[in-house]
Amino acid sequence: MKQLEKALRRPITGILISIVMGFIVGAIVLSIAGYNPAAAYASMISGIFSKPKYIVQVIIRATPLIFTGLSISFAFKTGMFNIGAEGQAIMGMVAAVVVGYCIELPPVIHFIAVALAAIAAAGLWGALVGVLKAKFGIHEVISGIMLNWIALYFNNFMIGMPWLKKPQTEASYEVLPSSWIVILNEWKTSDAGREWLLDGTHPILGDVLIKTDLNYGIFLAIAAAFLVWFILNRTTRGYEMRAVGSGSEAARFAGINVNKNIILSLAFAGALAGLAGAIVITGAMPHRITTLTSQPGYGFDGISVALMANTSPLGVIASALLFAGLQYGGSSIQADLGAPSEIINIVIGTIIFFIAMSGAFRMLADYLEKRRGRSNGK
Repeated sequence: MKQLEKALRRPITGILISIVMGFIVGAIVLSIAGYNPAAAYASMISGIFSKPKYIVQVIIRATPLIFTGLSISFAFKTGMFNIGAEGQAIMGMVAAVVVGYCIELPPVIHFIAVALAAIAAAGLWGALVGVLKAKFGIHEVISGIMLNWIALYFNNFMIGMPWLKKPQTEASYEVLPSSWIVILNEWKTSDAGREWLLDGTHPILGDVLIKTDLNYGIFLAIAAAFLVWFILNRTTRGYEMRAVGSGSEAARFAGINVNKNIILSLAFAGALAGLAGAIVITGAMPHRITTLTSQPGYGFDGISVALMANTSPLGVIASALLFAGLQYGGSSIQADLGAPSEIINIVIGTIIFFIAMSGAFRMLADYLEKRRGRSNGK
């Protein structure tokens, strides 16, 4: 019984139970709709793991979500709700395209310049939310949502610039290949590379390198997760930010500059979201921005990723892969069975719902402990 109580108090237990409940609810909905849940989930798993290129596509899709999930998680840990990550990612994409297309630099250096531009643009976008909160008391959710739409229309405005708009399209020019972070891009597109990959002796490499945009972004995302964990848990600045998030008045009484830390927190969160935008542009086709009629969703999906990870920076890696896998593999359910792919959104929503109720598991542990105490007393 003691082991059960300890397990129920662990955050990972609540997350695992929530994932299981998500799939159970999804199975119930599929059954009500007249579909076989086992066949649906088998199709989804096959759509993720049956071919190496499918796994790679999940990783590619998860990479920007790790950055936006980290942005949301970092803000949560410092007492902020960075709903503006969506707009910050868009600003990162715009800055990445401008620097990636307009400036010619050697490979690697070009990507660094693109990434720094995206960090600066999105960081300033996040800092603006922080200034509005710190100086004028405007809640970050309100200003973040407004700035999301301003970023969207700024994206469309930039595409209208004659020097950036590609003729006969509703999109910008592609960034220069020197800024791309696609693995072995120059070699795999050469005649020698294609011949080696397609000669039949390297089927897995050929399948992955030719048919996907496998890129270095996932390694940067993992490094960013460890950096965020380190800043929050091993630095003075991280301690101050978490202190402000736990109680601004107590932090102010302790001599911490609350306003400064609010601005820095949201600026750093914005920078992380901006990196998501840079990875989207440099890591995969079409390497450009397009006219937007709605939000692309990287920041909003990052909220789900952060919540599924219980706002743990390292947990964001796993939750982003799970989220991307559900989305990518979920399309197989519709293709193979004709079942609506929206069932995956129900599964994800249920997982987040139960994670939000994770306090109930601790309450259950407390109840079991009290009942055990009464039994021992007898």
